[in-house]
Amino acid sequence: MKKLMMICALVFSVMTYANAQQKNWGTPEERAQKMTDRLVEKLKLNDDQKEKVSTIYMDQAKAMTKIREEAGDDKVAMREKVMKLRRDDNDKIDALLTNDQKATYKVMQDEQKERMKKGGDRQKTTSDVKPAENM
Repeated sequence: MKKLMMICALVFSVMTYANAQQKNWGTPEERAQKMTDRLVEKLKLNDDQKEKVSTIYMDQAKAMTKIREEAGDDKVAMREKVMKLRRDDNDKIDALLTNDQKATYKVMQDEQKERMKKGGDRQKTTSDVKPAENM
């Protein structure tokens, strides 16, 4: 009975850990809607801007899904494609905004870069640990 409980606990722990490691990107529509809603709230977009931004983000989300599928394990190639896609889309969005909105958008982008740097530092320290050899 004790062994059975230990095995169940171990299986539960492994399943919980495995689920925690999976990234939940959501559907392209969900991602596009979330990003659009964020800009509508922060930049006070008008209806025309909202529609155009939504289209840009929908196209971006679909392209990101395709990039992830095509890249497989090649993280460097994926990163380059994603960075180019985001730069292009940021330029498209910037062209839609008023000067005040552009200033706020720039601040938002700078804050995002800082968050990414902090996340990158955290990843760097964990990746310094050498992975275990093939078992």
